[in-house]
Amino acid sequence: MNDKAKWAYAAAIGGGAILWLVTTEISGKTEAWDSSLYWSAAYPLAIGLAASLGYWAPEKPWRWGLAVMLAQAVVLVMAGSDFSLLPLGLILFSILALPPIELAQFMAKIRLRSEKS
Repeated sequence: MNDKAKWAYAAAIGGGAILWLVTTEISGKTEAWDSSLYWSAAYPLAIGLAASLGYWAPEKPWRWGLAVMLAQAVVLVMAGSDFSLLPLGLILFSILALPPIELAQFMAKIRLRSEKS
């Protein structure tokens, strides 16, 4: 793994975790997605982060969207949420990872096309 990929992983994981933690702190909710702030700000920022990383590190860009969302899942688990809904939560995180993955791939294609020109 090259240095660019290491930095991208750090940004994706750190960014995803920070978005979840800040949203829970500001909203006072136990889980960030229980707040409208998550849907209006944190989730769009997560998608934007994955897209930016897809452009910056275009090799295997799907991993940036997945890393951002999996980091949020890990923070949710570590925060001691109710584990009875964990399987449902993991399914939801998997679904929520689709837009960041797709946009990261799209931005990687844009980057690669611009490099060919």
